[in-house]
Amino acid sequence: MSGPLKDKVALVAGATRGAGRGIAVELGAAGATVYVTGRTTRARRSEYDRPETIEDTADLVTAAGGRGIAVPTDHLVPSEVRTLVDRVAAEQGRLDVLVNDVWGGERLFEWDTPVWEHDLDNGLRLLRLAIETHAITSHHALPLLLRRPGGLVVEMTDGTAEYNAATYRVSFFYDLAKSAVLRMAFALGQELGPRGATAVALTPGWLRSEMMLENFGVTEDNWRDALERVPHFGISETPFFVGRAVAALAADPERARWNGASLSSGGLARTYGFTDRDGSRPDAWRYLVEVQDAGKPADTTGYR
Repeated sequence: MSGPLKDKVALVAGATRGAGRGIAVELGAAGATVYVTGRTTRARRSEYDRPETIEDTADLVTAAGGRGIAVPTDHLVPSEVRTLVDRVAAEQGRLDVLVNDVWGGERLFEWDTPVWEHDLDNGLRLLRLAIETHAITSHHALPLLLRRPGGLVVEMTDGTAEYNAATYRVSFFYDLAKSAVLRMAFALGQELGPRGATAVALTPGWLRSEMMLENFGVTEDNWRDALERVPHFGISETPFFVGRAVAALAADPERARWNGASLSSGGLARTYGFTDRDGSRPDAWRYLVEVQDAGKPADTTGYR
């Protein structure tokens, strides 16, 4: 393995698909050893009942130039997370990057539904998956990350702190989940900074995940066919764009300047100079404020 993250060890919690998979692959492309976790394996599917597996992600990491290691883990079960971290410690003796990406809420929230009408069990399950998993994982993994100075923790969310502070996000439960993760990164920054590590919150833009593409009836090859029905989808990005953001952060010797901050893939692309796989540099959150939310016609000129 070679690259700026050669000899570095990462754990991407929630790497079965979407942003987690993109992050794992790009960390691998930078030369890292990447432990990828999730509940769907080639032998068993989670309640999502989707085809993507953590073994597939691990293979993609290795093919990209790193070393992918799949470890089935339910991050709501503390004993499983503890066993996972013990394995990383035994096999590697270190952890340099922790990405808390567990989500699992796509089928649990109800758009524009007030809390008293929203299914309560689904809402509470969403909060457990989106918040409790991150807390459990950090509790068990951070002692290993702190063995060496310079560790990086990335809390994955949806929306920047600035955007979410002024914008109602989908529903009570969704809004709460994404805002809580932003605050998690701030709190971790307070606790990790004095101990030589860095914590950030990071959001992709409009993500062309496997589920998003399927919902729009397109593939990555023909995703622009969806623009007739969803014109603002033109600002969307692949999961590998935010993956490159994480890889850039992990390779930056001055990443402590971001400690506790809320960051976006588009914003970091301007700083570090990386692009999406098609060579573009989508700046989704600026576009959402200045074009979509402003009620203007879809036009990505100047935003990618």
